[in-house]
Amino acid sequence: MIRSLLISFLTFLSILNFAQTYEIQYESSYNGKVQPNQNPTIVWVNESENYILNSKIKEQKNDYPFEISKIEKPSNTIVSYGFLKPGEIISTSDTKSIAKLIFEFTDKTKKILGYQCKHAVTKINSNTIEVWYTNDLKLKGGPSSIGQNLGLVLEIELNGNSATTATSLKKIKKSGIENIINKSINTTDLLTYKDLLWKSRYITLKVFENEIINFSDQSKSDNNIKRFANGTIILRKIKFPKIIESENVFVELKQQSNGDAYDRTGTVFFIPEDKSQSFFDGLEKGVKTLPIYENGNSKQYFGVVANENYQPAVEMMRFFTAFGINKFNNLEQKDKTWQTVSPFRQDITELKPSLSEKELWVGAFIGNYDKGGHKVSLDITIHKSDQIVNKNNKVIPLFNTTNIMEMSGQDYATMFNNDKGLFVEFNLEKDLKDAQLRYITTGHGGWENGDEFIPKNNSIYLDGKMTFSFIPWRTDCGSYRLYNPASGNFPDGLSSSDLSRSNWCPGTITNPNFIQLGDLKAGKHTIQVKIPQGEPEETSFSAWNVSGVLLGIE
Repeated sequence: MIRSLLISFLTFLSILNFAQTYEIQYESSYNGKVQPNQNPTIVWVNESENYILNSKIKEQKNDYPFEISKIEKPSNTIVSYGFLKPGEIISTSDTKSIAKLIFEFTDKTKKILGYQCKHAVTKINSNTIEVWYTNDLKLKGGPSSIGQNLGLVLEIELNGNSATTATSLKKIKKSGIENIINKSINTTDLLTYKDLLWKSRYITLKVFENEIINFSDQSKSDNNIKRFANGTIILRKIKFPKIIESENVFVELKQQSNGDAYDRTGTVFFIPEDKSQSFFDGLEKGVKTLPIYENGNSKQYFGVVANENYQPAVEMMRFFTAFGINKFNNLEQKDKTWQTVSPFRQDITELKPSLSEKELWVGAFIGNYDKGGHKVSLDITIHKSDQIVNKNNKVIPLFNTTNIMEMSGQDYATMFNNDKGLFVEFNLEKDLKDAQLRYITTGHGGWENGDEFIPKNNSIYLDGKMTFSFIPWRTDCGSYRLYNPASGNFPDGLSSSDLSRSNWCPGTITNPNFIQLGDLKAGKHTIQVKIPQGEPEETSFSAWNVSGVLLGIE
C-alpha cells in the first residue's frame, strides 16, 4: 500500500514537473543598441512543446497576418500556424529543418540572466549564426528554430551585429495558447503554406489572367473584359482601395507568345476620367473623336496631349515582348535553354494619388498583327511599408504618344521631325512643390538607319527653357538572349535581340526618368520635348513613343 502511494506521489510530481512552463521574453539589438518601439519575442517552453510568438500576439492585439510556431518534442517537429485574417488559420509541419543544422561548438561561455551559457556556431545561407544556450534548466527551446536541440537558447547573434537576447525568464501556470489557437485550422503542405502566408501580407488586384492580346476581327468584348482595336487592346474596370502614404504599389505582367514571333511594343495603362473627355471615348467612338495635336508638319495626332477638357492614358509600365518566348521554344540551339515566360514587374508608387479610392479602366496593349498574338496575366499589388514613400500627392497626365490605338487608325508619333516637336500647355490651379516629370521614352524605326538603332538626344523644355537633356540608350540587350528563341541571327555571330537600342530591349521594361522641375507657381506652364528624329527611307520611318506625367506636392 505504501509502495503504491509512493509510486502515485512520484508520478504526480513527475506530471507537475512535466507541465511546468517557462515564459522567456527577448529583445532585439543592432550593434549593441536596443531597437526602439519593438514588439518583443515571447517563448513558452515546457518539456513537451514550445511556442514562439510575440507580445502583441500574446495580448491578441497583433495586426494580420501573423504567425506562431510550435516545436513538438521529442520529434522536433515545427508546426507553423499562419493567421491570414480573422477566422482564417492555416497550418503546416516541418520535420527536417531542426535536424539538418550542423553546429561548431567552442569553449566560450557567458552568463545571461544568471544562467551559464555555452556557445555554438552555424551557417545559414552564407549568414553566420552564433547561439548562446544553457543546460541549467534541463529544457530546450529558443526564439527561433535555431538551436532547439542544444538547450535553452538565451541569445542568437546574426553576422556579429544583430542580436536577439533574453531579458526575462519566469515560471507561469498557464500560457493561454488555447485562447489564441482556438478556431478551425486548414492544414496544407509547406510550400503552399509559405505562399499563402506571403501573399496575405499584401493586397492583390487581379486584372487579367491568361488573356489573349491578338489581331483578329473575331476578338469581342464580354461582361468581364473589353477588347478594342481588333483585340490588340484589353481593358477591365478595377476598383482601387484607399492607398495610404506608407504603402507601395507594384504592377506585374507575365507575357508569352501565343503565335507572334516578333518583339512588340507593349504598355500597361489606366484611363483618367477627371475631365469631360477621356481616352475611353476614343476607344468607343473612334480615335478621331479625340483632341488633335498639330505642330506644323502637316500631320494630325489624336489623343496624345492633354488640354482643359482631356487627359491622355497614363502609362503604368512600358514593356517589350521578346522574340517568340514559349511558343517558339522548339527552335533549339546548343547550350541554350529558353525561358518560358517574360516577367515584368515595376514599382509605380508615384502614381498612387491618381489610383487611391478610384474605379478606373486598366488596360494592356501589344502592337501586333498576329491572330495568335500574346498571352498575358496582370496583377497590381499594394504593400505596407514602415516609412512614407513618394510624398507627391498630385498626378497630372500631360502627354502619351504611344499609339495604343494603332490598329484603329492612331498614327505613329512622328511629330519630332519638326523643330516644335511635342508641345503641351497646362494650367496649375495651385502651386506645385518639388515638381517632377515622369518621362518614358523609346525610339523606333527598325532598319539600319532607323532611330531604334541610332542614339538620339531627348531635350525637355519647361516654360521655354531647356531643363533636361539625355540620350536614352540600352546596351544590355544581350543579357536577355534566353528570352528570345525566335530572334534572327546574323553572320557576325550576333542575334537581333543582342543589339543595343534606343532605351529598350526585346523582353524588358523601359524605366521612367524622373526629371526635377523644382517648385512651380499656380498658372499656365508649358512642356516641350524635342528629338532629332531621323528622315524616312522609302517606306521606312522613325517614331518616338514618349509619355509624361507631372508629379508634385500641392
